[in-house]
Amino acid sequence: QVQLVESGGGLVQPGGSMRLSCAASGSIASINAMGWYRQAPGKQRDLVALINNGGSTEYSDSVKGRFTVSRDNAKNTVLLQMDMLKPEDTAVYFCLYFSSNQGEYWGQGTQVTVSS
Repeated sequence: QVQLVESGGGLVQPGGSMRLSCAASGSIASINAMGWYRQAPGKQRDLVALINNGGSTEYSDSVKGRFTVSRDNAKNTVLLQMDMLKPEDTAVYFCLYFSSNQGEYWGQGTQVTVSS
């Protein structure tokens, strides 16, 4: 089993910044990718950003140039730096851990609210 503990989140004004962190623990195997998805009320869960073992990243078009995903492989941690936040970024953000040997695991989600 793999446990994911997310931190960060909360309320921020439009144009502000916030950082999310997700640490994996437990039976850590060969991690292929870690990243973030988000789900707004009444909407499906969508990709925000992913980073694989080689450091290659993938972003949704809506966050390109504003969000940055990074990993600390030694600590099995993935970070999401969110800048120039917009009200439409408001959602519950979920951490994803993916291993070809273990499948995927999800964090419990952390609320991000962008509002004045």
